[in-house]
Amino acid sequence: MDVLFYIFSAIMILFGLGVVVSRNPVTSALCLVVSFLGLAALFIQLDAFFIGIVQILVYAGAVMVLFLFIIMLLDLKSEEHQPMNYMAFAGGVILAVVFVVQLASVLSSFKAGELGFPLQQHELTLAENAEGLPEAAQERMAEEKLPDVHLVGRTIFTHFNFPLQVVAVLLLVSTIGVVILSKRKLT
Repeated sequence: MDVLFYIFSAIMILFGLGVVVSRNPVTSALCLVVSFLGLAALFIQLDAFFIGIVQILVYAGAVMVLFLFIIMLLDLKSEEHQPMNYMAFAGGVILAVVFVVQLASVLSSFKAGELGFPLQQHELTLAENAEGLPEAAQERMAEEKLPDVHLVGRTIFTHFNFPLQVVAVLLLVSTIGVVILSKRKLT
């Protein structure tokens, strides 16, 4: 199982670099899809089947289709003929190096990562989340079988409702912005 983790992690890192390095936006979007598929494989390897499938359906499917439509609205021919901005490239490389050094320093001093997974806290949240669920889901929780759909849905719409709405508004605003910018260039 460790071998699969390293394979899928390497796929995610390589195609994530492909997203950043590629000058063609369509190639970047397709690299992002493969990176999302690698992440879904990691979730499935962790027995989080529902989240893995949602990762494929929502991110690799719906969100990437939205990104591809936005990319297709842009004028890619004019972007391809522009010379590379070496100052921006150097700034990006410097920023990436600073980020990696900062990440390494934080991870080297993070001692809580060496501890095991605290199951007792997870069991308390299961007992709290059992109220208000259908009887079949409550029985599965009593048997310590997790109903992924109920837990994920309940957690997203109770504890993470505001961040979910913020992401939805950001996607809507970015889509409207691209449409407005592409229409302004045509006139």
